[in-house]
Amino acid sequence: MTNAQIYTIVALGVYAVIMAVIGIISYGKSKTLDGFLIGGRKIGAWATAFAYGTTYFSAVVFVGYAGQHGWNIGVGSIWIGVGNAVLGCLLSWLLLANRTRKMTKALDAKTMPEFFEKRYDSKYLKMLSAIIIFIFLLPYSAAVYKGLGSLFSAIFPNVSEWVWMLIIACLTAVYLVIGGYVATAYTNLVQGVIMIVGVVCLIIVVLCHGSVGGISGLFENLKNSSNGEQLTSIFGGSAFKFLCVNIMLTSFGTWGLPQMVSKFYGIKDTAAIKRGTIISTIFCFVIGCGAYLVGSTSTLILNGQLPAGGVDAVIPTLLLKVLGGGAFGILLLAVIMILLLSASMSTLVSVVLTSASAISVDLIPSFLKEKPEPKKQMLLTRILCLAFVACSFIFATQNIPIIVSLMSFSWGVVSGSFIGPYVWGLYSKKITKIGSFAGMIAGLLTVAIGTIILSATNGFAFAASKSPEMGVIAMAVSLVVVPIVSLLTRNNDLERVEGIFKCYNEK
Repeated sequence: MTNAQIYTIVALGVYAVIMAVIGIISYGKSKTLDGFLIGGRKIGAWATAFAYGTTYFSAVVFVGYAGQHGWNIGVGSIWIGVGNAVLGCLLSWLLLANRTRKMTKALDAKTMPEFFEKRYDSKYLKMLSAIIIFIFLLPYSAAVYKGLGSLFSAIFPNVSEWVWMLIIACLTAVYLVIGGYVATAYTNLVQGVIMIVGVVCLIIVVLCHGSVGGISGLFENLKNSSNGEQLTSIFGGSAFKFLCVNIMLTSFGTWGLPQMVSKFYGIKDTAAIKRGTIISTIFCFVIGCGAYLVGSTSTLILNGQLPAGGVDAVIPTLLLKVLGGGAFGILLLAVIMILLLSASMSTLVSVVLTSASAISVDLIPSFLKEKPEPKKQMLLTRILCLAFVACSFIFATQNIPIIVSLMSFSWGVVSGSFIGPYVWGLYSKKITKIGSFAGMIAGLLTVAIGTIILSATNGFAFAASKSPEMGVIAMAVSLVVVPIVSLLTRNNDLERVEGIFKCYNEK
């Protein structure tokens, strides 16, 4: 066993113990459904900000997006990180956080489907959104598994990828099922610190590598490479349009993802939101820009030779080359592996909690005549968390190699369906039940019909490669359709809606 393997195993063991301890400590605060799903609406600024940021960035960002876009686009790909920090984080917190906290508290809504039901007085809207969440977040979580599996397999080539995915699944299940969102929030705080330290160290080591030569050397050496004009173009060169599409998908997409906006449900007050906005934006800027900066150095560090595993193998190969020698490098490699594990587990936990609650809180009670007992609903939610972890693990073990497209497809479908009804529901009293239904279905059909047509004419691989464009179009369609259809339909519920919007008058 190599030193890198020993260090990584030790770091993984320490990390697992810390996560389990946090889960056990949080158990007492997660005995009610409200506590399990949103932490009793008492989570502070730092925990919420880090929970938002760590859910945003997983191993897929490093392995899939940063590896692929850094290799193909170059330094221009860093704009994706800037867009994520400014549009996906800062603007999201400024426009959505306080309104979401106040309205979901007034409605006593713990999930996005429950918000749709109570905001628009529609059980069927809740059921449709719950089904969309459960079905389409499955490939999202599978992408997270595969991203981590490929990383650990690079260090442990003799261990099958599915073994690492199973370990990840077990770790996730343990602290989530025990501690719920409280455990998730505070483990995210620990994970966020690990991510920041790891990314900063990685940036320093990568820029100091002989083939890079610092920031100035990065531009000079990339300019002298075979594809230098493209890789040094500040605005992405020939990939400008592709770059803009990915910035819009990965930034505005967070506005409609239930696992992201649910962080605003549990934050305790307006003061915490103000602090959380700053903390979360700085976190996203460091992690997002850092990931793409590292990816842009890959051509130099790997001497222009794409690894055998393709773009998904770029970052793992880069890490081994840069950190594979010397005691400090090997120790830092172990830290980076825990960084990527932290990023992915936080994302995975949020997705699992969102999906499980969509069934236990939103879908199943819709078919029952009486509201289920809280204890039974809690038990069902925990069981479904385990079931979703198992399903996503099984799905990830299938031979689906296109990590980036998988994640983009999920983002596009879910956010494209929800962003219109959700954002307009927070801001306008004039949005009708039919308008919200139309926006949700229009966003879903945009991706579904586009995928069917492109798959029939050019194959599914081509359709998957176009998933970012379809996702962006779906979000735009949803945002446009909701108010237009609402203008054409009558709102017979104005008095109730007026009562809901009074929550914004409260401090």
